[in-house]
Amino acid sequence: MATYLYRLGRHCFRRRRAVLAVWIALLIAIGGAAGAFAGRTSDEFKVPGTEAQATLDRIKDTFPEQGHGSAQVVFAAPAPGGIASPGATRAIGEAVGRIAHVPGVAAVPDPYATGAVSPDGKVAIALVSFDHKLADVTDQQRDAVRAAAEPARAAGLDVAFGGDAYNRFAQIEGGSEAIGLMVAGVVLVITLGTLVAAGLPLLTALVGVAAAMAGLLVLTGSFEIITTAPVLALMVGLAVGIDYALFILFRYRRHLDEGLEPEESATRATATAGSAVVFAGLTVVVALAGLAVAGVPFLTVMGLAASGAVVVAVLVAITLLPAVLGFTGRAIDRLPIWKRALATHGKVTAGERWARFVVRRPLPVLLVGLAGLGAMAVPAASLDLGLPGGGSQAVGTDGRKAYDLVSDSFGPGFNAPLVVVVDAHGAPRPEQAVQGVAGKLQGLDGVRTLLPPKVDRAGGTALVPVIPKTGPDDEATRALVDEIRDQRAGIESATGASIAVTGTTAANIDVSTKLGQALPPFVAVIVGIALVLLALAFRSVLVPLKAVLGFLLSILASLGAVVAVYQWGWLDGLIDVPKVGPVVSFVPILLIGVLFGLAMDYELFLVSGMKEQYVHGEAPREAVVGGVKGGARVVTAAALIMISVFGAFVLGHDPIVQPIGFALAVGVLVDAFVVRMALVPAAMALFGRAAWWFPGPLEKVVPKVDMEGEQLIARLEEERREARQPAGV
Repeated sequence: MATYLYRLGRHCFRRRRAVLAVWIALLIAIGGAAGAFAGRTSDEFKVPGTEAQATLDRIKDTFPEQGHGSAQVVFAAPAPGGIASPGATRAIGEAVGRIAHVPGVAAVPDPYATGAVSPDGKVAIALVSFDHKLADVTDQQRDAVRAAAEPARAAGLDVAFGGDAYNRFAQIEGGSEAIGLMVAGVVLVITLGTLVAAGLPLLTALVGVAAAMAGLLVLTGSFEIITTAPVLALMVGLAVGIDYALFILFRYRRHLDEGLEPEESATRATATAGSAVVFAGLTVVVALAGLAVAGVPFLTVMGLAASGAVVVAVLVAITLLPAVLGFTGRAIDRLPIWKRALATHGKVTAGERWARFVVRRPLPVLLVGLAGLGAMAVPAASLDLGLPGGGSQAVGTDGRKAYDLVSDSFGPGFNAPLVVVVDAHGAPRPEQAVQGVAGKLQGLDGVRTLLPPKVDRAGGTALVPVIPKTGPDDEATRALVDEIRDQRAGIESATGASIAVTGTTAANIDVSTKLGQALPPFVAVIVGIALVLLALAFRSVLVPLKAVLGFLLSILASLGAVVAVYQWGWLDGLIDVPKVGPVVSFVPILLIGVLFGLAMDYELFLVSGMKEQYVHGEAPREAVVGGVKGGARVVTAAALIMISVFGAFVLGHDPIVQPIGFALAVGVLVDAFVVRMALVPAAMALFGRAAWWFPGPLEKVVPKVDMEGEQLIARLEEERREARQPAGV
């Protein structure tokens, strides 16, 4: 690999203008295609095969409105009974009439006619049904519905808009990524010392993210892509794009300090650090693509979108960066901010001092680190999964106002309606069978009330809306869904009709259950991949095992922090959590997929340095010190950049984006600074020579990966010696 990348780096360095022109042309082409073919992303978290989704698919022809977008328009009066006043009645009636004429609105019943008025007379709900699915509801239609409610606002009523159409998720609030980039820029300036050097990783990362995001936008025109996919691609693309460029640039600067010419420095950096970048990028791509193991389509799309961003970041790092270095040459040291001390030969660095501290006391460091991670992991045992709804929106938003008004005035269960589909075709008296099912449902402890059933024209299928006593995030609501399904056989035998539970609340419960069940097999796949890749990279048995155990510790500690903050409400006030409750159901599996790749990055860059020192004759503990000394600075900078990029998204209020950013930021913090910088050197010091033991039979069959370019450098040195010999010798 190193030999191929050496040739590629030299080619890009020498033909820098052509490489730059190709990337510019590519950006223009993809950007133009995005402008021409981009579509809308979807907010629907659907999982085929679950009972709720299968039932919706089965009744889509009989009750097509069940698959369409819907909204709540909530009218509130300040005084009890105010909704029933003549002025309020007239204003709400006018608003409802105007909403009914908005293009795309199929129906909006008068709340007075349907009885959708709270017992205290302060709140009324108008349920808006669109004539197309949620993904096709446009912002123009949402705005038109808002504008149509103006008569109610003019009459002094508060109006809030909620429901599926207004519960928008995965919306990046302006400035989040900019803050992350600014912090990353500061870290780069401190690490590299000059504005030119610090600017290159930012520039190349932005190019990669622009290309990846534009390509993803092109796909939205032909495929259904979940809204969270571009957000995850942006997060991961920015973080790895900066880090991969930093790894290569760091090696380039070292080669310049060693006296090599810029071209040779760039090509060697591309060959050696570039090999590690390609290998690390491969682990991230495999992990993210491995999300398909869960069998959840929207999660698969998220993983593929993010892995695409990583592929682009790797391509930028090994092609565009060498070309840009061809333009800068030694000018990379221009615009200095501080006098750098990159050359560490003969100097005792902070990384070396820390490494010597660890190898002198490996067992205490290991025990303290394990105890700390164990304490962080304790809350993870209480992990509860769910999907966000109106109650997860930030306080003050339309969706949250509507949710709170409905919950306070009608009861939390009105925000968590279930739909029981009754198929009475096999019953002697279908209408009586539907009433019998309704009677059985009404007798369940968790049911507050039933709304009037809706029967199809043939009279054989009915929808029975069930209002629970508790909200969508409550464990009692999940228990009610399970109870209805558990009593299905008894209800069917008593009434002669078959039943199934569906609706948004039941679908979200099914998705969370499915994702929870997918965690163990996904972890097993990830662990297997890690063992194979690291055995391939390091030709060792203990190194892969140690790396996997460290990764699992990082995951548990990170999940513990997520549960403590987002489920238990710790740090409330410091982190503005929209609503304390169940953790977003796909956060754990995303955390595992993304953090696996990043953890393997740090493992590769640190342990490869240790192996290089050991192979060159250093004693095991001195090899550990040498590896940490050579990699501590770049790994520290890379981790701080990752933390700043991910952590910037915590500043927003989106109920999906915020916990994902928090989980990844904490995960990188724990893995880089506790696991890789403390536990790994401590374990390697305890292992001694056994760390590099590899069975003889495997030695013969496992291919050799020249990741550090040892074979390449040996060949280059041999060619140099031959070139210096006189002709004929």
